[in-house]
Amino acid sequence: MGSVTQAISRETESGGRRPVRQVAGPASRGSRALWAACSALLALLFTACTGGGTTTPPSTVQVSSAKSASSSAAASAGPTTSMAVQHVVVIVDENKPATSVIGSSQAPYLSSLADSFAQASDYSAITHPSLPNYLAMTTGTTAGITSDCNPPGGSCLDKGPNLAQALDRSQHSWKMYAESMPAPCTSTNAGLYAVKHNPFLYLPSVTQDAAYCQAHDVPYSQFATDLRSTSSLPDFSFISPNLCNDMHDCSVSTGDTWMRTNVPKILESPAFTRQRSLLVITFDEGDSADNVVPCIFAGPAARAHFVSFASFTHYSLLRTIELLWGLPTETANDAHANAMTSMLN
Repeated sequence: MGSVTQAISRETESGGRRPVRQVAGPASRGSRALWAACSALLALLFTACTGGGTTTPPSTVQVSSAKSASSSAAASAGPTTSMAVQHVVVIVDENKPATSVIGSSQAPYLSSLADSFAQASDYSAITHPSLPNYLAMTTGTTAGITSDCNPPGGSCLDKGPNLAQALDRSQHSWKMYAESMPAPCTSTNAGLYAVKHNPFLYLPSVTQDAAYCQAHDVPYSQFATDLRSTSSLPDFSFISPNLCNDMHDCSVSTGDTWMRTNVPKILESPAFTRQRSLLVITFDEGDSADNVVPCIFAGPAARAHFVSFASFTHYSLLRTIELLWGLPTETANDAHANAMTSMLN
């Protein structure tokens, strides 16, 4: 008897269908009677397991675009080898809904990046204004902060658990890179540098040790040096462009030009050409009418030409980072968030 082959397909969230694997049956060995007997036995076993009815297995596996039990199961199970990455670089821009960026003639580079890699079509900020969203990405909570207040100050600090602590405890290196910050750990506004876009300076666990803070919260000018090797680039990097380049004070076109200048340096670096690393580009918030913001996964760890229609938030991004490295969750917000693992290859 000839080889028996069954093709199994999967529908992706972007609507395409691709072959997953082929299951080949054994070629004829021995008598046809023996093969027929084995086939009959398998059929009986399948019927017993399924409780009767048709014995034809489904030909496709549907990938849900909504929050699902499978996402929660994956989150509780922890990371898998295929999910692990060596470096994660997060760049956060400012105050633009996705409709103002993706597909816009003012943002050809970001639009092409979204088309080439993975994009989340329903990724929402948590609230307004900026600061609570930055805290949500790094602590799993807004800490009750509802303004863009500046540290230090007892009412403008997040004293709870945070991503920096989790990274330290798991021996993952990290740095915050703030463009136009005049010196490490600057906790006041200076020119185009806005401290509200530097969430780690609102964490006493970071700022209470001056030497530690100065080693981890640095000007963006240091990033080029760190990017030169896989060992010098931290496992986790958080980048805040300045008030012009992040589109806060300047145009979408200005921010897109900054991305076109800086992102290729990341994607062409040793960490992204020799290792499985991930670049995330998102925005802190949208506008008063639309808080769905762009979110792009790029680099070797990101899926190519993929669009997710699942509902995600800043808490989802934090949860995904936690899953990649087996980190504990910070709050119930990130613990229950829909992880973005479908956007990884």
